[in-house]
Amino acid sequence: MKWSELFTSSVGKKFVMGLTGIFLILFLVVHVGVNSCIWAMDDGQMFNMAAHFLGSTVVMRILEIGLFLGFILHIVQAYVLENQNRKKRGVGYSVPMGNKGSKWYSRYMGWLGTFVLLFLVIHIRQFWVPSRFLDMPEVTYPPGVTVHDLFSLMKETFTNIWYVALYLVGCLALAYHLMHGFQSAFRSLGVHNGRYLKLLNGIGVGFAVIVPLAFAMMPISMYFNWV
Repeated sequence: MKWSELFTSSVGKKFVMGLTGIFLILFLVVHVGVNSCIWAMDDGQMFNMAAHFLGSTVVMRILEIGLFLGFILHIVQAYVLENQNRKKRGVGYSVPMGNKGSKWYSRYMGWLGTFVLLFLVIHIRQFWVPSRFLDMPEVTYPPGVTVHDLFSLMKETFTNIWYVALYLVGCLALAYHLMHGFQSAFRSLGVHNGRYLKLLNGIGVGFAVIVPLAFAMMPISMYFNWV
């Protein structure tokens, strides 16, 4: 396959979707790991220090640029493929197959992805933009390290029940998106062995439950003052 075909052919676009999908899955692992520091019961010190490391280290900032490019490429390719698939399908089945043909969340990946995208825009505006471009409250930890107090921003944000509800809906959409997208990403990269796919499907289901559930527990924990 030529490099140009990665962005023009159907197979190439699916390959890019799979590659960027796995990249974003790895990002979720890092993100949920850092955010889990809120449960350290140290008034947010570990979380603030971890967030400071990700925001101030040169390598991490370069990876951050790659992350945004990965998001954009994944989203664009997803909408292009969805549009192509709709044109190819034309008229649907005369008898709806329902879940016998495929799971409902695999048929509505476009909608689920759109909900995740809207949630991501709100999340970036609420936390990433203030930490990068606006004046934020700071806190100093021994031995004199001053960092943005993102922990306090989280606590303030999640005193609002509507934000908590919004994040729970976003986490639910992410869970179903991952339920199909995890194993689909590996299929797009050429994994077709039945035994491996069965293993990946099991891992994918676990990932799609555990990671969004961990994210969902964060606003809940903040709202009920469990941290």
